[in-house]
Amino acid sequence: MNALPSSRLLRRLGLGVLVLGMAVGASGCVFAAPTWKGPPSDHFDGRRFFNLEPREQQMGFMDWMRTRRPGPWKDWHDVPHGPPPPERVGRGGLRVTFINHATVLLQLDGLNILTDPIYSERCSPVSFAGPKRVRPPGIRFEDLPPIDAVVLSHNHYDHMDVATLRRLQEKFPAMRLFAGLGNGAFLEGEGLRQVTEVDWWKEFPLTPEVTLVSARTQHFTNRGMTDSGGTLWTGYVFRGPHGATYFAGDTGWGRQFAEARERYGPMRLAVLPIGAYKPEGFMSPVHISPREAVQASVDLGARHSVPMHYGTFRLADDGETEPLWDLAGALVERGAEAPKWWVLGFGEGRDVPP
Repeated sequence: MNALPSSRLLRRLGLGVLVLGMAVGASGCVFAAPTWKGPPSDHFDGRRFFNLEPREQQMGFMDWMRTRRPGPWKDWHDVPHGPPPPERVGRGGLRVTFINHATVLLQLDGLNILTDPIYSERCSPVSFAGPKRVRPPGIRFEDLPPIDAVVLSHNHYDHMDVATLRRLQEKFPAMRLFAGLGNGAFLEGEGLRQVTEVDWWKEFPLTPEVTLVSARTQHFTNRGMTDSGGTLWTGYVFRGPHGATYFAGDTGWGRQFAEARERYGPMRLAVLPIGAYKPEGFMSPVHISPREAVQASVDLGARHSVPMHYGTFRLADDGETEPLWDLAGALVERGAEAPKWWVLGFGEGRDVPP
């Protein structure tokens, strides 16, 4: 059972951990985050979590370094923020607002849910180095509506940004926080409250009508150099009386999309990653390509899909707009059978039909 076949090379690259030769936490020195202590399961061997469908890399790290052709990115986009979202949507309503990277505001049945929020300048354990944002967040922090729940897909710095989480908790003290097994000790150690740890396919009521589900994904975790696989990575499904909404977080390809549909039916909305996928021979075990994202939307039976995880932080070799061009090409190839995708501008929100 190889838990994380590519994590060593990813750590050397700096993707996810982004330690730049050391592991320094946002609030002090940490060499590893606390890890999960629990009984073995079909995805936990008693020490580390592992993927149920591990994929082998087709390219080694040194081969990538010798042959890499990174695409272009601008240093900065001086663009205005989007308009403030509505405070809430009513029963039966569903609205999606793309903020940046994997940060999406989901408003459904009176609830406001924020995914993998990051408002920091860098996704890094240090403030002076590491991937730096190329555009401001699409929605000003001050314009966020009341946040009822934050969901975290995993503990990499571009998805679990402690500084942003603290700001959110200070502004919205009743906010609930959900993360995979093992993340509670780290988050609570950083002063965060009302943390619920989730395991794949377990359900948690948010209201009498809306249920959060932890959905299996294909990825890996670590905050430092010695805690690889010590906490769980996950996506989420939000089940309500008017349909299901899917948020993938980070994920490689697998049968988890079809499995989510089998369990919860076709998705009213799917939010799927399309960036940090090149070179595919190196990245594919943990990041789907735009073409795979299109197939994921088909497997999910999604009536509408929205891309994320692109255009904010340079994390791999795909250029800034390359994921969108590849997404467009994958949809054109499918012709009349193409699923419906909305490419939202940064800060753009849209109401999803029932």
